[in-house]
Amino acid sequence: MKQQTLKKPAELIGIGLHKGVPVKMILEPLPENSGIHFFRSDVGVNIPLTPNNVIDTTMATVVAKDNHRVSTIEHLLSAIHAYGVDNIRIILDNEEVPIMDGSSIGYCMLIEEAGIQKQKATKKILKITSPIEVKEGDKFVRLEPSLRCIFDFSIHFPHPAIGTQSYKFTFSTKKYKEEIARARTFGFLHEVEYLRSKGLALGGSLDNAIVLDESGILNKGGLRYKEEFVRHKILDAIGDMSLLGIPLIGAYVSYAGSHKLNHLLTKKLLEESKAYEIIELEEQENIYDFAYATQKS
Repeated sequence: MKQQTLKKPAELIGIGLHKGVPVKMILEPLPENSGIHFFRSDVGVNIPLTPNNVIDTTMATVVAKDNHRVSTIEHLLSAIHAYGVDNIRIILDNEEVPIMDGSSIGYCMLIEEAGIQKQKATKKILKITSPIEVKEGDKFVRLEPSLRCIFDFSIHFPHPAIGTQSYKFTFSTKKYKEEIARARTFGFLHEVEYLRSKGLALGGSLDNAIVLDESGILNKGGLRYKEEFVRHKILDAIGDMSLLGIPLIGAYVSYAGSHKLNHLLTKKLLEESKAYEIIELEEQENIYDFAYATQKS
């Protein structure tokens, strides 16, 4: 199977979740073997997507170069990964990716509008060969060998609208769009004042997040999925794992995982070469077609 990029550029204007300012974003095709790059057009700085460029994971995944940053990248990267796009430039005129509705469905639509272009170079995958884990108290994120690309996530929040939730997602582009892409980010009303005092969540609203008070959900439309909270955690994890710069075949398993733990996991994996192998998909198309590419049913 071959690498992929976009057929043509696509653009939109939206609001950044944390800074609350308008941002123009253009998705632009790149040649084969280029990878994924963020480009800050306002300062002329290119930021390649790599775990080494991650500088913060407090409320979102943030990359930077030469003191210029791009924040809240995980939802967009999740969609880019879901559509199998290997080479793309993300051009922004400010420091944050537009939040859209708090999910990744808007990015999916943008990618579909641009179209997917196959390239000449062979696509490669990173296949997990040995378990690897990062823990923090009772929280953990782990990668295990598997012929399928699986995200198995569990969370627990002492809140009546969430409680304990688990979801196991076997990857395909079709299933991603149906089961994961519409799951929104979420937060608690009592945290808003604190976050805004720190210069965060300035663009947050009921239009781009699920907001909870002490007893329930404030959004009038309710939830999009029964397990929307844990499904969004999977959406985030897919985006964070794409920092590896190569599609992953294996099982991602987590309890109460976070951007921080995901980042530490990508760094640890790349440091332990015995935990994975790189496979060219022309020799492994049966694995890719079953585990990662769009399935017909």
